[in-house]
Amino acid sequence: MLSKEELQKLIVDTESYRVERTTSINDTDKFAEAICAFSNDMAGNKQIGYLLLGVHDKTCKLSGLKATDKMLKNISAIRSDGNVLPQPAMIVYKVSFDEGDVIVVEVTPAHFPPVRYKGIIWIRIGPRRAIANEMEERMLIERRVSNITNFDEFPFTRASIDDLDIDLFKKKYLPNAVDTKILADDNREIKMQLASLRFYDLRSDCPTVAGVLAFGKDVHYFFPVAYVQYVKFEGKEIYSNVIADLQFHGNLITLADELDRFIKLNIIKKRPIPVSALFEDYVYNYSDWAIREFLMNALIHRSYEINSYIKFYQYSDRIEIINPGGLYGNARPENFPNVSDYRNPTLAEVLRVMKVVNRFARGVTTAQQKLIANGNGQAKFDFDTLGVFGVTIREKNIEVIPADYSNPGENIKYGNELNLEGLTEIERDILQIINEKERIKADKISELLGKHYRTITRNLRKLRDKNLVEFIGTKKDGEYRVTFKMSH
Repeated sequence: MLSKEELQKLIVDTESYRVERTTSINDTDKFAEAICAFSNDMAGNKQIGYLLLGVHDKTCKLSGLKATDKMLKNISAIRSDGNVLPQPAMIVYKVSFDEGDVIVVEVTPAHFPPVRYKGIIWIRIGPRRAIANEMEERMLIERRVSNITNFDEFPFTRASIDDLDIDLFKKKYLPNAVDTKILADDNREIKMQLASLRFYDLRSDCPTVAGVLAFGKDVHYFFPVAYVQYVKFEGKEIYSNVIADLQFHGNLITLADELDRFIKLNIIKKRPIPVSALFEDYVYNYSDWAIREFLMNALIHRSYEINSYIKFYQYSDRIEIINPGGLYGNARPENFPNVSDYRNPTLAEVLRVMKVVNRFARGVTTAQQKLIANGNGQAKFDFDTLGVFGVTIREKNIEVIPADYSNPGENIKYGNELNLEGLTEIERDILQIINEKERIKADKISELLGKHYRTITRNLRKLRDKNLVEFIGTKKDGEYRVTFKMSH
């Protein structure tokens, strides 16, 4: 932290590329762009950059700002809101003078540039801020290669560009990771595009570990234990009869989607409860958000160097999720979950870009809140078993019909009101979504399932012909609902 005397010198140093001044207190975009630029440290001097709030840029005079705790918290939140990636290293504090307060944001140069804000690489050129061109971006990439310390950043020489699903990267990931305007003008070869986002090592001419795990066509071949093992037990002990035994494997993006669907369709059970003579509500055995959050954390934080898999075990009274690799870095049992550190920061970034996780360092706290609100009580964490991290979630008993696992490909058991034999997988998925949402539009179903709108409407017509769903409302604003309620 700067002393008053040091800060006064920086305030009046108009030539320094390490200082940006502003009187704004609400322009989050401007703040984040400055933090991104300081993180990229284009000059390569490895010196801290300073964003000074409450100082006029041209006159270097204080604006009379009265800094509040809320202002400091809002600016500090830029670090973990997931828009600046990789996460910047920064501290925020205020220094008070007779003429007013100055909020100081100290930004340490990133070890793994380029750093982007909402998909754009910002750098400092002398005293001003600018968007990096292709040559400047390449220089940042080369600098990152020399600083590699994390396993997921290392070149994976056993794989080649042909082992990656380039369509998945270009069509699904890139539009989320890079600003639309930048992407429209990006004519670089695919290796350069991958390298820019830490998925390819140009020096070794091969994908990185993160590239293979995130976009690999056959991840299981290169990482045989990079999968999630789901087992459902009949009782409360591990020696109980096994009802279901399934493996989930594939690249990270596909795996996250499959687990999300599996949780919603097979783990979460609900029972209606009357609210009034005309309406009813539902109680749930688990919070699907919480289970999903803990599973995604396992994918992000597990050690891929340990010869073990993620265990996703469901007992009659609880769920246990155990991943290889204990707490990492600065995270300790005494400060968890308030302090987090990332064993695989690039993989964490992948799930943030794909909106599988919303914010860094907040997921566990939010999951606990949702479990309490659902009546499950707080999840319990295992910090004591050497080499693993475990979480236990207690089930809320709502007395529902269990799922049918006799056929792993059809893991949904519907109620007995309707004969659902002969339905295709997509028809079953559509029917399940309509049943859960009560009433829903076709475009929303298309979004949830990731299927083309015409595919959804074609299958909806089939379901209407079978009298399984009905259309309510006008052609423009109408919604679909099931003709009979289904239980799980």
